[in-house]
Formats: sequence, structure tokens, C-alpha cells
Amino acid sequence: MIPTSHLQHFYIGGAWVPPLHKETLPVINPATETPCASIALGGAADAERAVAAARAAFPDFSVLDVEARLELLRAILDAYMARYDDIARATTLEMGAPVVMAREEQAWIGKAHLEATLTALETFRFAEQRGTTRILREPIGVCALITPWNWPLNQIVCKVAPAIAAGCTMVLKPSEIAPLSGLVFAEVMEAAGVPAGVFNLVNGSGADVGAVLASHPEVDMVSFTGSTRAGVLVAQAAAPTVKRVSQELGGKSANILLPDADFAAAVPAGVAGCFGNTGQSCDAPTRMLVPAERMEEAMALATEAAAGFVTGDPLEEGTDLGPVISQTQFDKIQRLIGSGIAEGATLACGGPGRPEGLARGFFVKPTVFGHVTPAMTIAREEIFGPVLSIMGYRDEAEAVRIANDTPYGLAAYIQSADLDRARAVAAQMRAGSVYVNDPAFDAHSAFGGYKQSGNGREYADFGIGEFLETKSVIGFGAL
Repeated sequence: MIPTSHLQHFYIGGAWVPPLHKETLPVINPATETPCASIALGGAADAERAVAAARAAFPDFSVLDVEARLELLRAILDAYMARYDDIARATTLEMGAPVVMAREEQAWIGKAHLEATLTALETFRFAEQRGTTRILREPIGVCALITPWNWPLNQIVCKVAPAIAAGCTMVLKPSEIAPLSGLVFAEVMEAAGVPAGVFNLVNGSGADVGAVLASHPEVDMVSFTGSTRAGVLVAQAAAPTVKRVSQELGGKSANILLPDADFAAAVPAGVAGCFGNTGQSCDAPTRMLVPAERMEEAMALATEAAAGFVTGDPLEEGTDLGPVISQTQFDKIQRLIGSGIAEGATLACGGPGRPEGLARGFFVKPTVFGHVTPAMTIAREEIFGPVLSIMGYRDEAEAVRIANDTPYGLAAYIQSADLDRARAVAAQMRAGSVYVNDPAFDAHSAFGGYKQSGNGREYADFGIGEFLETKSVIGFGAL
């Protein structure tokens, strides 16, 4: 059962409205390769209408005091929890997230970010005195929020919650490939009593809606999460109006296992990190770096770990890995697996084609390659599937060099029994997030990348700061 009744509507100005642009798009269930729903697609006129609603709401909402914004975020959290099961159900239907993972990770992470934003807002400083100068942090204005399909609630909440906390109004364009959870979230915002025009949602393609939002003169900021290629297009569209563009883009993260690491624990943990969300995470540790002399040991442990993952129907409680999102993504992954074989990497397990017994659905075999070299395509390109590349290094200096030898810089992972040594290597990583010894998720950290992985930061107070302008009132006088 589809968990929303607004498939053919957009949420604009506090109401569900029919689209001005008359086009629909089937939502393909990747586990069955058949449509599970059909949504309305917006066009330029729909985007214009949503921006106008956000602009009209900004003057009143931007001066709402912090306590009122806290109360609104608490109401959003309550409404979110009331629809928690519907949100999880939506992610299973639209992107094939296994039901347990949908509940415990996809839906849960939206809750975690709402809670972290609330905590951050309670102590956030919007004004400070520096001598006779008053420093003010004020809402930037109308924001276009463009989100991806792989972690839909994570990215929606990581943008909407801090925008609300900052006092901004917004237009959300979720991925048209996985739009159901975004529609449920809009119903959450309606149920929470968000003032009319503060939050607006328009479904549509990047070319037809995303480009209009990015280039619109009444949009003050674009917050975009997606591929590096798409991020470049968004930045180019935004450039003529000199608006702020905050981006969280692709990744090809290294996972360095130092010689003293507990390989029996670190290798399976690295496999799990790479395969999580069926490999469809921009910060996945897809390159495992091990001492060259321990390559065979690492390959054997990774193969054993991969064999424990159950790929199949995402509606089954015992499924670990669902399908990847689309035929396009499936074909890309198959091409890259083929390139790994052709370029001489050792296929430890998995490989081309669907897993045995799965004739339908965009299912990929959990795949591990060993003896991967830095020049190979699978070591360079973001695969976005359950494919791990194990690479050898001679010494710590070479491990650092290989890890940083990528146009990306979203995340890095370090495993060592010596915490001081791990910290020293972490300091050398050119990445926005470095994870030492498989830590727990932290919604209060700063998330974002170096280099072609982006230029903004999300989560908690870091996310709130992205939606603020800084004003200096010189000569304000001492308080």
C-alpha cells in the first residue's frame, strides 16, 4: 500500500495543489522492475509558484524567535514519529531498502537529525559582542533544497531542519526516482503546523525544476546533494545570481587497515560498511587498503564476510541487501565489475550478473576484488553498489598517498590498535570526515567533503550555520 495520497499534487503555500505542468512519471519498484506508483512532475511554472510562496512567507518567518522555532521543530519531530512506519515503507517501495534497514536506518536517521538540530538550536548563538561591534547571524532567505534518492530522509531532514532552525523558507525538490518518502515528509510538515509557504515541495526532474530553482533570482541559496557531475551543473546555473551553493557530492573513500589492526574484526566491518545500503552511500569505504603481504588474508576474510550477506526481496525480514535503485545504476555497476576483471584485479567473490535465484529486480552480487591497483577504473570511479576493492600498500606513507590519490574527499577510515597512530594518520587525510576504529554514527559531527566531494557542511550546528548570513554592526556600542 502506498503511504501517501498526494501522488498527483505538490505542497505549495500550505496547501496540496494540482500541478500546472501536466506530466506524470512512474515510480519503479527496483525489486520488481514494475511501477509501484505514478507521480506528477512539475515544470518551470510550478517551481515559480513555490518560490513565490516561500518568498511571501520569509518576512514573518525570518523574525520568529528561537523558542517558537524550537517548538515548531518539536512539533515536526512528533509528526515524524507518528508517520515513522509510513516513511520506512516508502523507502522500501521506492528504493528497495530492506524492511529492517528501512526502519532502523533510513527512517531512524531522519529522527536522529531532527533531534540533533533541536539540541544544537537550544544553545546556538545568533548574536555576539566583539568590543563595540555586534555580530549577527541572520537567515539567508529563500532556499532551494535538492535531495537524492539513496538516503532520502537523511538528506531531506539535514536540509529542512537546519533551514527551519535558521529562520529560512524553502522549496524542496526530492529525487523524482524516489519521491514517495518526500511526499510523506510534506504531510509531516503539514501535520506539524508549519506556517504556509515556509515549506514547499515540487517534484520534477533536475532539468525542468532543479535548474529553475538553482537559477531563480528570488532563491538566495541552493543546498544540493547528489553526484559531482550534477553538482557542477547546479553551481553553473546558480553562478549568474551569485547565490550561495552548498554541496555534498560523490566519494571514493579509503579504509586504511594499519598493520596492527585486528584484521579478523576490521575486515568484516569494512565489508559491512561498503555493502551497507546496498553500496549506495557516498561515504562508503569502498577502497580497503591493507599491507601488501596480507592481501591474501584480507581477501579471504572479506570473501567470508560477503558470503554472510543475504541479497533478496526487501520485504523479507532476513534480507540484508536489496536491489540497487534502477536499470541505469545496475548497468553501470555491471560495466565497472567487468572493467575490474578486464584490467586484472582478482575477483575474490561475486562478479557480473544477478545473484543466483533472482531473475528479476536490479540485484547485484556482493562483490570483492583483490590486488586492485590505483590506476584501475574500480579504484577511481564511484561505483555506488556492493563492490569492494582491496588494495595493497608497502608502508604507512604509501597508504596515505593512495588514500588521498582521488578527486574526492568525503570520508576516510582508519583502523589501528594504537589510537595515537590512528590519529596521526587521520590528520593526514584530505577528507571531511575521518572515522577511527569503526565508531558509532554521530549526528552532531560535521558532514561534508574536500575537493570534488563538495563545499558545505551538514548536521547539527554546522548545518544551521550553512543557512545564515553574517552581519557586523560596527559602532553598536558595548552592552
